[in-house]
Amino acid sequence: MKKINILFAALAVTLAFTGCSKSKVEINSVADLAGKKIGVQAGTTGEAWVQENVANVQLSSFKTGMDAALDLKNRAIDAVILDELPAKEIVARNSDLKLIHDPEFANNKEAYAIAVKKGNAKLLSVIDSTITAMQSNGEREALINAFMPADGNIKIPESETLTGSKVLKLGTNAAFPPFEYVEGKNIVGFDITMGQKIAKNADMKLEVVDMAFDSLIPALQSGTIDFIAAGMSVNEERKKNVDFSQTYFESEQVIIVRK
Repeated sequence: MKKINILFAALAVTLAFTGCSKSKVEINSVADLAGKKIGVQAGTTGEAWVQENVANVQLSSFKTGMDAALDLKNRAIDAVILDELPAKEIVARNSDLKLIHDPEFANNKEAYAIAVKKGNAKLLSVIDSTITAMQSNGEREALINAFMPADGNIKIPESETLTGSKVLKLGTNAAFPPFEYVEGKNIVGFDITMGQKIAKNADMKLEVVDMAFDSLIPALQSGTIDFIAAGMSVNEERKKNVDFSQTYFESEQVIIVRK
């Protein structure tokens, strides 16, 4: 009897410690992020926000938001901070995850714009005039309805016919739906279609170059690409390195957690 009692006692202690190690993490707002394990996409404003605003954070930076979400599902991290629309796509595909909106983010929306190399006024003029035209003739609204439909049924527009002799290189990170993502063998999305319209107005062909998000600005500076269309938010740090177009979309950060 003594041996059996000792075994049961040891088992109870083991289970007690196991239960402690899997204690539930409660995150309902940005106020709950302090001291937590947070995942972000490398090079994004979400990463910068966490670094600047979350105390005692254990930060993990990933190549894509989906990579971060997989670690969240596997309980390696406690939450993911990401732009709202790609976060919605991730949650739509993963029923065990959910979104948390917070006034901190809602009251500080981010402006998406297209980036060109410092001093490239000629290309920037074409980009700005294209955005202005799309806003006035309804093409921007049509793109929103195509890639962000209320019923969730995305309808990818037909590609623009581009006949120019020169090539315009669009740099992007094709892991950010609905702005840029891979569909079959093609990179598609809101930014890609807009890039086609920019190339058409510049009388050039378009080449889409996919790379890691945090490699985009160095690639632009080196001349590997001509402009960046990647759901990129305008901030003061980036403005030191690139010139931005006018705003073409506004978004906010959200928190992804396990249900």
